[in-house]
Formats: sequence, C-alpha cells, structure tokens
Amino acid sequence: MPASFSCGDGGVEMTRGSDGRLAGTIALVTGASRGLGRAVALAYAREGADLVLVARRPEPLEQVRDEVQAVGARAVVVTADVGDPDDVERVAAAALTAFDRVDVLVNNASELGPMLAAGRGSVINVSSDAGVVGYPGWGAYGVSKAGLDQMTRIWASELDGSGVRVNTVDPGDMATEMHAAALPDDDPAGLARPEDRTEVFVRLAAGDGDSGERLEAAQFAAAQT
Repeated sequence: MPASFSCGDGGVEMTRGSDGRLAGTIALVTGASRGLGRAVALAYAREGADLVLVARRPEPLEQVRDEVQAVGARAVVVTADVGDPDDVERVAAAALTAFDRVDVLVNNASELGPMLAAGRGSVINVSSDAGVVGYPGWGAYGVSKAGLDQMTRIWASELDGSGVRVNTVDPGDMATEMHAAALPDDDPAGLARPEDRTEVFVRLAAGDGDSGERLEAAQFAAAQT
C-alpha cells in the first residue's frame, strides 16, 4: 500500500507555534496506530514535529494521522510491517520522498542510513524491565529486550562522533492492549496512561541525554508539560 500525505484540511497546513521543542524536526514513529506509539506521535506533533506514521493496520493509523493534523502537523502514513525488509525499504523511501530526511526514529532502528548521511539524528528504542528482571514465562520477550538494550549500547559506541545518538527507553507498565493481553488480571486504573510517559521521548528527540543511556520514562513523567 502506498504512503499517503496530507498537510491538514484542504491541503493547507494548519497553524502551530514555532517555539516547540521539536520545531522543524521530522520524526518517524513505528507502531504509531495505538498505545505508546500513538501517544509519542501526538506529543511530537504538539512540540512542532512533522511525522512519518508507520503501523500494520491502516484504519487506526489514519485516525492517528487525523489527530496529529488537528494540532498542525504534516503527516505521512505508511501501512507496513517493519519485520519485512521490503516494507522497511518502502517506509524509508516514503519518508525521504515526503521530507528529504529523518531526524528522529522511534522503535525501528533499521533506518540509520538517512541520519548518517545528514550527520545528526536520534534513534529511540523501546525496551522493558523484562530485559533486566527474570519474569517466569517471559523468556523470549525478556531475552529480546535484553538484546535490544545491549544492541543500543553497541550502536551508540559505533556511532560515537557521527552525530547520531541511540538510546533505550523503558516506558514501564501502561494501560495498553498489549499489557491487558499479557496480564489480564491487572487493574488498568492502577497503570499509567501512555500519554503520561512521553516526556522522555520528547527530550531525547530534542537532543537531551547522552547516547547509549537506558532511561525509565516514569522518572520524567512529573516534568511533562
């Protein structure tokens, strides 16, 4: 499915303030149709970024596009599975065609090339405490997150001096569909909302923090504006 692009109602870009922390930034967010991905995309849009929104399901992804456009963001929508190399190439092509570059990449670390060419950028990988705590029955998931944390450290070292930073964020327990499926007995009222865990993503996208750090989103929640 091809990418779709819009600049607001009637093709006219809506007005946003120019003083946002991410003004002029192009951010690519995978898993953007729901949960944390949606919340991060909206937070970025409010801070002045334009978005490349990627997910497998077109209908909820288009709804998120409408939401970010409502605050004035330009948005490219790409229905894709980032586990498919052909789809990854298509996502990159759509982003570069629409915006010429990618400044911030959330989740999908397969698109380092455009950032290296520009000599700047921020890659933010989403991890979990399952990567550091041995939860029974969570073997494959925990090992994958532990590997993601270490891969982030390695990439940060390899890219030192390139202008591209790589970090990992543990968003913590949130009231999402994924959490409900994994732990159905948990009370959603006692969990954080994805919208409450976006501040660290904004700060990293704005250039704060040292490359290679593993950060916990809950520690930044109180500072969220």
